[in-house]
Amino acid sequence: MIGVLDGQRYEIPPVWIMRQAGRYLPEYRKCRKKAGSFLDLCYTPEYAIEVTLQPIRRFGFDASILFSDILVIPDAMGRKVRFEEGRGPVLEPIGVEEIEGLVSGNREWGALEERLQPVLEAVGGIRAALPEETTLLGFCGAPWTVATYMIAGHSTSDQAPARLFAHRHEKAFEAMLNALADRSADYLVHQLQAGADAVQIFDSWAGVLDPGSFEEYCVRPVKRIVDSVRERIPKARIIAFPKGAGLNYEGYAAKTGATAIGLDWTVPLDFAQSLQKEVPVQGNLDPTLLVAGGRALDEGVDRVCNALSGGPHIFNLGHGITPDTPVAHVEQMLARIRG
Repeated sequence: MIGVLDGQRYEIPPVWIMRQAGRYLPEYRKCRKKAGSFLDLCYTPEYAIEVTLQPIRRFGFDASILFSDILVIPDAMGRKVRFEEGRGPVLEPIGVEEIEGLVSGNREWGALEERLQPVLEAVGGIRAALPEETTLLGFCGAPWTVATYMIAGHSTSDQAPARLFAHRHEKAFEAMLNALADRSADYLVHQLQAGADAVQIFDSWAGVLDPGSFEEYCVRPVKRIVDSVRERIPKARIIAFPKGAGLNYEGYAAKTGATAIGLDWTVPLDFAQSLQKEVPVQGNLDPTLLVAGGRALDEGVDRVCNALSGGPHIFNLGHGITPDTPVAHVEQMLARIRG
């Protein structure tokens, strides 16, 4: 997969899928039950290593991605995070009067290091256990997406609480994004130093912003992360995934400095081809086709592979695999890709 990030084209694209270690696998569910809470699963190296390796053992994906969560950064910054069954992540919403304390208390990596050390230990353990040819990806959440959870206290359909907060409290919100960007950059650097071959920045809520806000809240903070990582690791390979960006995908890699861009399933393939002329692309099968299986899945795989075979391409879904996906359909997808 590293070859694609370096601009190479392969007749059979390397493949991995977002959330490939997850609830659709029976072995994951057993490990999750044993771990207790979701954060215990993330912060206990032996569990994180095991669930990261499970899909590699079963499917032989070309890349593995660290099992963790984008909200370990606010958790390590002192904003308590918990995960509720059927609801997802829940945080105490941050108020504008708390931003200064968040920023001043987290000006250096050392404030987060103890909490995140088990994650970095897991990175090293995963790299040691993986086949040499299998790429290991680390990751973080983009500042905008992480901030949406911190402000609302949970996920919402359109992230209106964060959008409103950003407009009402511009300086405080900018300070918050900068703090998240700086500590996220530190986190990615430490993942790369611990053994990750490349990293991905997930901006899952990029698609709810108007173009001006997208530039300010998505492009600028991700560029800040990329620049900071590259100051310390000049050749760092960084995939950025601004889900739902639409036409804002155009020029995104050049503006942020990302090595490659992840495309969600709504991106037309002719538009993806035009983006591919400038930067390697990753994606972008609709996850529901993986649930459907059969002819619909085969045809979807063929469309993506045929359209993007002319340039550097990493096959992936346009978002994470869903828990109701049959394991047999993942096997079908891989057989179709690999012929």
